[in-house]
Amino acid sequence: MHPVFHQVLISCLLCPFALGSEPPITESKAVPERVRQTIESTGGGDSILDPRVQVDKITELPVPAVPSTVVLPAAPVHRIAVDRSETHLDEASWANARAITRRGLAWLESTQSRRGGWMEGTEVVATDQPPREAAAAVAVTGLGLKAFAQAPALAPSPEAVTRALGFVRAAIEEYGFDGLAAAGLGNYVASSVTMGLAAYGSLSDPGDAQTLGDAVAFLRTNQWDRVEGITPKQDWYGGAGYGSRGRPDLSNTQMMLDALYDAGVSPEEPVVQKALVFLTRTQNLKATNPAAWAQAGSDDGGFIYTPANDGESFGSAVAGEGRYGETMPEGAARSLRSYGSMTYAGFKSLLYAGLTADDQRVAAAIGWIQRHWTLTENPGLGGQGLYYYIHAMARALRASGLDEIQTSDGTRHDWRRELITTLSDLQRADGSWQNDEDRWEESRPELATIYATLALEEALKPTFDVE
Repeated sequence: MHPVFHQVLISCLLCPFALGSEPPITESKAVPERVRQTIESTGGGDSILDPRVQVDKITELPVPAVPSTVVLPAAPVHRIAVDRSETHLDEASWANARAITRRGLAWLESTQSRRGGWMEGTEVVATDQPPREAAAAVAVTGLGLKAFAQAPALAPSPEAVTRALGFVRAAIEEYGFDGLAAAGLGNYVASSVTMGLAAYGSLSDPGDAQTLGDAVAFLRTNQWDRVEGITPKQDWYGGAGYGSRGRPDLSNTQMMLDALYDAGVSPEEPVVQKALVFLTRTQNLKATNPAAWAQAGSDDGGFIYTPANDGESFGSAVAGEGRYGETMPEGAARSLRSYGSMTYAGFKSLLYAGLTADDQRVAAAIGWIQRHWTLTENPGLGGQGLYYYIHAMARALRASGLDEIQTSDGTRHDWRRELITTLSDLQRADGSWQNDEDRWEESRPELATIYATLALEEALKPTFDVE
């Protein structure tokens, strides 16, 4: 595949600066009529409604129009740049990023279990069934595999990636994706394994194509759609979630789309276009989201946690309005608050779905980012999920093709340089990262360090227009 999707259009439309090079050729692809008809049809489901669906809470909404054409994303890049000339980084940022990434990988290798995993034996809050410890470790190790595979020259030795691969393979052979999904982390496991194997296989022939194919197949079937009796007008449609926990959410859905992108799945495919329906309903944008909470809300272009069951947002919870908007001031119409990590997740996912800057959803999302630019916190949540936020930011902004974000005061922020400086300041003496906030397991340095390392690697990857 060749680089075809490049958001130079975003910079031209929304930011008064140029990237200093000719935009690459873009390639459009038609969304098949059968895919559009399947999604836009409001007929009944193909099977009995799945018992996990809370029928009394599910909301019905008009079905968003499916685009007739999409713009293909640039092909995923699974290795950091070999030379600074492949990037737009200044010499100091290049050297600093490589140094702290090297230290992070060294710490990760030193804490890897004898079997090759990280967080082995760890129970996580979101899961409720065995083998929950195995599922958490496989998901984290899949991301660790990606971190080592993308930067082989910075790893202390080649053994860490081999051990991580062996750990992932052994777990899948023992439990299978369905067995690991019983813990409620099936989507995270399959997504992380997909990303890890896609990175591992990019310089090997053929890598582990069988396991990668199995992981992608699991992701395709894990999405909520007509197979589970969900119709496109219902607010669960197109999303992915914790299988044993019921409703879908944007965190799980963006992980799925991240993985499918890394595996080379094209945006016109049904799994991606169905996810776009869910994404549209997750955005605080009145023009495209008819949900009552969005129509009463800020119209700021940001994203919430999930639209399912009439919506919920951790941003609203932190603001004291309740996760479901249930404790808003008396007399105020119920709305839900956008926040940072989900907005970058949503923005990135819109790009992977083949949308460009002339789509108002993309323009609104980048507008939110310009108004809430920061690397010191997860906007709307403070310190909660900081490293998840930074990783989502790095993935999203590299996918956008933007080198800079211009904020409302006219300041231009070189996101790569600022991200590298921030993570350099936050790195601990032993080479790891850790969040003081315990939320979402980021107090575990293994997970925080993997997120930080992956974010740095996005900053170190070749820049689109100099490839």
